[in-house]
Amino acid sequence: MRKLPSSKPARRAVVHPLAVRVAHWINAFAMTCMVMSGWAIYNASPLFPFKFPAWATVGGWLGGSIAWHFAAMWLLCANALLYLAYGIATRHFRRHFLPLSARGVLRDASLAIRLRLPHRPGSYNAVQRLMYVAVLLLGVLVVASGLAIWKPGQLDWLAALFGGFDMARHVHFVAMAGIVGFVVVHLALVILVPSTLLPMLTGRANQGDAKA
Repeated sequence: MRKLPSSKPARRAVVHPLAVRVAHWINAFAMTCMVMSGWAIYNASPLFPFKFPAWATVGGWLGGSIAWHFAAMWLLCANALLYLAYGIATRHFRRHFLPLSARGVLRDASLAIRLRLPHRPGSYNAVQRLMYVAVLLLGVLVVASGLAIWKPGQLDWLAALFGGFDMARHVHFVAMAGIVGFVVVHLALVILVPSTLLPMLTGRANQGDAKA
């Protein structure tokens, strides 16, 4: 009886360095705290005719929510600065977020809609690149508008750039909503392609893995 040749075992490689994984999970924790405490702060003085449910907030009362918000803010900012330094020093941003073109985004968006977009752990398609660049810019906007809200007197020039304190609050809310939207899409993609979760924990994945 002829023996069939055995298939070669898939080679495992590092797709997410330790620094990226640590920054990712710290960011996830800090952002969750900031959003939930921010919603509680919003409820104390709503911008729109709705409030967030109590179970989606943290802090228990306005003072407690503000304390949570600022504690998470310092953690998030420190983590972002370290990630930024790492991304520039190791060319992580250049390797994973560039090149980015409208043609590439339209092409990959079309493939994604038809569920034909291949996925390789550690490699971002054009749609993912656009989303990550957009959320980084939203992060800058939410921090700047947050500072304008926090210190409208000392940073009156910053508040003026947003059109005043009230407009800065609206910008802060819209930027936050954009970040939450990114998180929702991000989680949806993880559910659709669950193989992306384990590499973000272990850092390794089978080389050549591809899933639509």
